[in-house]
Amino acid sequence: MDLPELPAKVAPDSLTGLLDGRWAELRRSVREQMASTRFRDPIDLDRAAHRDQVLDQLRELAKTDRPRLGFAREYGGGDDIGGSVMSFEMLGFGDLSLMVKAGVQWGLFGGAVQLLGTARHHERYLRAIMDLDLPGCFAMTESGHGSDVQHLRTTATYDPDAREFVIDTPERMARKDYIGNVARDGRLAVVFAQLITGGQGRGVHAFLVPIRDERGAPMPGVAIEDCGAKAGLNGVDNGRLTFSRVRVPREALLNRYGDVAEDGTYSSPIESDGRRFFTMLGTLIRGRVSVAGSAGSATKRALAIAVRYAERRRQFERPGDPDEVLVLDYLAHQRKLLPALATTYALHFAQEELVAELHDLQSAEGVDEQRQRRLESRAAGIKAVSTWHATHTIQTAREACGGAGYLAENLLPSLKADTDVFTTFEGDNTVLLQLVAKGLLTSYKEQFSDLSPLATARFVAEQFVGAVIERTAARKVIERLIDASPARDDEDVLFDRGWQLKLFEDREEHVLDGVARRLRRAAAGDADPFEVFNDAQDHVLRAGRVHVDRIVLEAFVAAIDRCADPDARALLDRVCDLHVLSNIEADRAWFLEHGRLTSARAKAVVAAVNDLCKRLRPHARTLVDAFAIPEQFLAAPLLDD
Repeated sequence: MDLPELPAKVAPDSLTGLLDGRWAELRRSVREQMASTRFRDPIDLDRAAHRDQVLDQLRELAKTDRPRLGFAREYGGGDDIGGSVMSFEMLGFGDLSLMVKAGVQWGLFGGAVQLLGTARHHERYLRAIMDLDLPGCFAMTESGHGSDVQHLRTTATYDPDAREFVIDTPERMARKDYIGNVARDGRLAVVFAQLITGGQGRGVHAFLVPIRDERGAPMPGVAIEDCGAKAGLNGVDNGRLTFSRVRVPREALLNRYGDVAEDGTYSSPIESDGRRFFTMLGTLIRGRVSVAGSAGSATKRALAIAVRYAERRRQFERPGDPDEVLVLDYLAHQRKLLPALATTYALHFAQEELVAELHDLQSAEGVDEQRQRRLESRAAGIKAVSTWHATHTIQTAREACGGAGYLAENLLPSLKADTDVFTTFEGDNTVLLQLVAKGLLTSYKEQFSDLSPLATARFVAEQFVGAVIERTAARKVIERLIDASPARDDEDVLFDRGWQLKLFEDREEHVLDGVARRLRRAAAGDADPFEVFNDAQDHVLRAGRVHVDRIVLEAFVAAIDRCADPDARALLDRVCDLHVLSNIEADRAWFLEHGRLTSARAKAVVAAVNDLCKRLRPHARTLVDAFAIPEQFLAAPLLDD
C-alpha cells in the first residue's frame, strides 16, 4: 500500500497539546493539583474504609477551586461549565469512586439546585454545597422506574392549609434506589416526584427534602437503606430512600420551570407538560457528558498500562535469535490494543466537541431549543458508545496483561469493575441509542414530546424527517474532503479521507432511510403501533449507532485539521485510518450485504488494518504517553523495573 512513511519519532507533548484542546491551561493546572495530592488506590480496603477514604479525598477536593468551576460567579463559582465537566473527566484517571461521589455532590445534586432552582435556593444552598458543608444526593431513579423518568411513582401532594408538600412513596417499587451519598453521608436530597395540586397531576418536578439531621439520624418519615456491596465503586455509599408522608415547605419545590402559589395554583413558563418535563431533564445532561468523559479517562489509563506492559513483557524466541519477542511485536497483540487506542483518540475528540457545545449552549442567554435537542441527542450517543468502548477495551487490556492483569495491585480489575455500571447509569445505553434514533427520525415538533414507542411509531408513520447534518465550520472541512474524494477504485482509496467520510455518511443515510420506511409501511392500516416499533428496534438501534460513528469520525478529522505540528498530524492521519478501517472491518457484513464493498475490497480492509497496526506499533508508547496521565495513577507493580 502506497502510504508515506511515518516520522521516526513524534514528541508526545505535540499530541498532548491537541488533545488538551480548548481547556488546555485548565487541564495542565488540574494535572499539577493531582500530582501534588496523593490519591490512594483502594486496594485491600474494606467497604467502610474505602468510603472513609473517598470522603477524605472529597474534602481535599473541596478545598480546591475545581468543584466551583460550574457554578455562577455571584455565589463563588467560576462560570466555567466546560471546565467543570473536564475536571470531572480527569478524576476518571484515579479512583472512580471519588469521581462518582464528586459528580453526585457537585454535578447532580448541586447542578439540580443551580439549574432547576431559583434565587432563593441559590442564595441559601449553593455556597454550602460547593464547600461540602451540605452533602447531598440526587434521588431520581426508582426500583421500578429507571429510564422512564416521566412515569415515576413518588408523589408530592400540595397541602394549601399547611402550605407544605407531602412526599410519599406509594409502593415498594417507588422507593428511590441506587442513590449515591444516601447510605451514609447525604443530608439533603433533590427528590423527583409527581407534583399534585388541587387534585391534578402536573408531572415530575424536583423537591429539596432533608433526609438526615445534624447528628446524622434519619429525618421523621424517611427510611434509609444501604445498598450494600456492589461489583465496583464501593467507595460510594449508594442507598435507598422511602418516604412516608414527609412534609416539606412550599419553597422546597425547585421552581424554575413550575411553581405552586400559596393557595395551590400551579404556574409554569412552559405550557405543555411534556415539553416542560424534557426541558427540565435537558438542563441536567452535564452528568451524562461527564460519565462519557470519565469512561474515556479510565479507558486511557487501561491502555497506558497495557501498552507499557506489552513493551516490556517477552514471550517465545524468534528462530535464530536468543532474545524472546516483545509481546507488542506480535500482530495479534497489536490488533488487541491498537485499534482500541485509535478509537479512544476518536472518542476523545468527539467528547471535546460535545463539552464545548454544552458550555456554549448553557452559557448563552435564552434557550435555543433546536441546539438543545441536538446536544441532548449527541450527549446520549457519545455516552453510549464511549462507555461500551470502555467496557470492551478495559477487558481487552486486562487480557493483554495475562495473569498480572488479574491482580488487584495492577489496577485493571478495579477499572473493569468500576466502569461496568457506566453502561447503565446516567441512561441505559440501549435506551440512549433509541433516543438518538428518535432525534434523527423526527423534527422534534412541539407536539412530539413523548418518548414512548407508541408515539414514536405513530409520528414516524405520518412524517419522516431525515438526518440533519449540522453546517458548522468543522463540517466545511468534511465537505471539502468529500468533494475532493477521487473517483478511482484502487486499493489506496481505502486511505482517502473523503472516501471514508462519504462511506460513513452513506451508511447512516441508508440505515436511517430504511428504518423510516419500515416503520411507515408497518404502521399503515390497523397495525399495533407498539408492535411496529418493537419489531424494528434492531434497525432503530443500528440507526443510532451509525449516526454516532459518523459524528465521531468527523470530530477526529476536524481535530487533525487543527493540528499544526506536521509530524503529529502525519501520525494522527494513520491513527484515524486505523479507527475507520477497523470500524469498517467490524461491520463488513453490512457493507457487503448492501453492495458498498466487494469481497476483494473487504479482504483489502483486513489487510490494511494489519498493515496499519505494524506501522503504528513503534508509536504505541507515544500515543499513550500523550494522554499525560499523572504517573501516580500508572503505578502498577507489573510496570516496575
